[in-house]
Amino acid sequence: MSNKVLLLLFFPSLVLMSSVGLFAQNIPEGIIGAWLINEELSDNTDDMVGEAIEAGGGRDSRGFFNRKEDFYRGGPPEHELYDRISYDDVLRIEYEEPEFLFSYQDDYSRVFHTDGRRRRITANDFYSEGGQDWSSANWEDDALIVEARPRDGGFTIEIYTLEENGNRLRVEMLIQPDTFNAPINLVRVFDRIRNQD
Repeated sequence: MSNKVLLLLFFPSLVLMSSVGLFAQNIPEGIIGAWLINEELSDNTDDMVGEAIEAGGGRDSRGFFNRKEDFYRGGPPEHELYDRISYDDVLRIEYEEPEFLFSYQDDYSRVFHTDGRRRRITANDFYSEGGQDWSSANWEDDALIVEARPRDGGFTIEIYTLEENGNRLRVEMLIQPDTFNAPINLVRVFDRIRNQD
């Protein structure tokens, strides 16, 4: 085969691979910004917590007439990460490779990295500092996968993807507090907050 024929055969593949690479490079930039919860498209956190309690053999303590908003929010300090990711209405994301900063309401923030660094902690650190929440992340196709180890010894897996041409952020979560017998499965959807200059 001539070089021209080979070029014609492989050119479409080359263009496709280049465009996929460019799209993948823009995902970190697209996720940066401020996000506001879209309650219509999101699961109700209390309902999902209640389902997990019942799936684990417990009883949803809200009752039929007690449907107070954010009923299950709160509790011991070691549950704060769970509350922030599942109840806060505003999320701000900053990224400077390889470091993410996720900021929530009331000045709560979490810093984590996408470069594969590991957590180093000793038993003495845990008891002297009261433990710390820990998160790490990696990119997988068009998603940011975040794994967290809150202070209570449980874990979360969060999958962040962009929708609607980057104007919507979908977060699928599996939340497993150490005291729960079944995980909380939760989807939260955020709309991008545009600058209001």
